[in-house]
Amino acid sequence: MEKLRRIVNEIAYAQDHAKLTPIQSSLIPLLSLASSLYGISLFLRHSFYRFGFFSKHRLPVPVISVGNLTWGGNGKTPMVEFLAHCLADSEISPLILTRGYAGGDEVRMLERHLLERPAKIGVGANRAATAASFIEKYGYVDPRDCASSQKNCINPKVGSHLKSGKIGAVILDDGMQHWSLRRDLEIVMVNGLMPWGNRKLLPLGPLREPLMALKRADIAVVHHADLISEQNLKDIELEMRDIKKSLSIFFTRMAPSYLFEVGNINSKIPLTAVCNANVLCVSAIGSANAFVQSLQKVFLPLLYCLSLFR
Repeated sequence: MEKLRRIVNEIAYAQDHAKLTPIQSSLIPLLSLASSLYGISLFLRHSFYRFGFFSKHRLPVPVISVGNLTWGGNGKTPMVEFLAHCLADSEISPLILTRGYAGGDEVRMLERHLLERPAKIGVGANRAATAASFIEKYGYVDPRDCASSQKNCINPKVGSHLKSGKIGAVILDDGMQHWSLRRDLEIVMVNGLMPWGNRKLLPLGPLREPLMALKRADIAVVHHADLISEQNLKDIELEMRDIKKSLSIFFTRMAPSYLFEVGNINSKIPLTAVCNANVLCVSAIGSANAFVQSLQKVFLPLLYCLSLFR
């Protein structure tokens, strides 16, 4: 199964199908058929939402969606964590809604990283129902009401709504294709190293939606920007602006700050600890190549990297 997944991934990001192996070429007709059927189902589903056959739920607090147009490796989870920290620093208690893929490893990581923060994590496919249950349990406060009425929004008995545990905002993890919840801000993450692949829909290509879906986005974040040339960055930016001129575009990079022991996540080991040492890197993330390149940039030539693709 892993071998087949790797073959499909190679097809999805191949720029010239003439250079594919015979095994890869033999899969093209089947993948093309599946991609066409996926495109039809995507169109029908979007139409049902647009014409009101499927309902969209509105939550009583602001909703920030973090999603992407391609599969894996776009930096969604780090962005979700970053937003949760920003909201908590602004005295707003966030609720993260996630489907909980891959056995919940991302959920456990978020729980560890947000352990000292007043963030809550709701897991479930029906994220509207999950949000409703959390809001019913903890209550909510809409920060927009405080801003519009110029109220202090501080309860003297508890100090602030942050300390009371009331939910002030929702972060929708992997939310771009989750249309059942209305959102106030749509953030799309883009893998700068492999933006759109062969530009085909799943499973022939990496696209979960056509590129025109960028029209729904408010912000685009190009991840791994430090690993690609300035010209490629400009090309990506120009293509997105051709689709939506008002799109706000930002660039991010992965910058390791310290190491820690597997058995003690609170330990902080300086990066210089690997000097004059052979290091084995085992990666099980969506974009393993970016992970390896980032580490090579930091530690080169001391690293010997073995990448295990998920």
